[in-house]
Amino acid sequence: MSETPVLSVRDLVVEIPTRHAVLRPVDRVSFDIARGEILGVVGESGAGKSMTGNAVIGLLDRPARITSGEVLLNGRRIDNLPYAEMRKVRGRQIGMVFQDPLTSLNPLLTVGEQLTETIREHLDLSQNDAQERAIKALEEVGIPGARDRIDSYPHAFSGGMRQRVVIALALCAEPDLVIADEPTTALDVSVQAQIIALLRRLCRERGTAVMLVTHDMGVIAETADRVAVMYAGRAAELGGVRDVLTLPRHPYTEGLMGSAPMASMGQTRLHQIPGSMPRLGALPTGCAFHPRCNRAEARCRQDPAPTLAADQGRAACWFPIARDRATEEAS
Repeated sequence: MSETPVLSVRDLVVEIPTRHAVLRPVDRVSFDIARGEILGVVGESGAGKSMTGNAVIGLLDRPARITSGEVLLNGRRIDNLPYAEMRKVRGRQIGMVFQDPLTSLNPLLTVGEQLTETIREHLDLSQNDAQERAIKALEEVGIPGARDRIDSYPHAFSGGMRQRVVIALALCAEPDLVIADEPTTALDVSVQAQIIALLRRLCRERGTAVMLVTHDMGVIAETADRVAVMYAGRAAELGGVRDVLTLPRHPYTEGLMGSAPMASMGQTRLHQIPGSMPRLGALPTGCAFHPRCNRAEARCRQDPAPTLAADQGRAACWFPIARDRATEEAS
């Protein structure tokens, strides 16, 4: 990548010390996100997706902490910033869209108060100018009658409208990066499609980089430019959405695709990945996926899977699925 990525994560490790062991919910994860690009981060519950996003924005709950690696925003390292400095980064340079819009908003403050407070915290604007900017932000995310509804409280909005307000909050200070953590999980299908289209449009128009955390392969297929597949705290596969979803190299990615109902992929039946995600305190030796993998061999049970670099669109697997060269070139 010739241009400096908006976000660069290099060999990020997050650890949680406990009485019996030190757990690693994020283990040597690396990826880049360019300006105007949407990176989808996908995997089962417990894969480390949300923990990675929280580490990037500096919202890890103690005793979790970053123990090694780097997080760079526009080439500047931010994972080692003091708390006061990181507060200036959050909101102004990195916006966050949380999973549950109702708990993300303060029920005691109007939507307008929350927006104007965020805007004035990060931008040198008067109260009136901040109010106008807040109204514009609500209009941009599709809130009807924004000027009249800006003085409403969160409970007066539907779930989909509250999620739009949360997106407006994340974007109102025009950040370079937005981390969207399961932004469509609690919404019905029609509202999901609207929120996905909204995120994609705003990303393209503003050149904002987006880290989209989700467990939904359908959302990834519709929204993301590239995808990072995570398993047990590590990046299992990284690459362009079309490559990864249609020609997966990692057996875990293949299993996720086989278990996702996508008629466009020509599926006739769904396949279940046997077993479940291992607990952090009971990870198997070797590759963490080998107890569930139908391709596992002796090396997989002995040696940890190779670490995936940010610029390598391949699978972190000793025996990746071979692509048919003619099919790959045709794609």
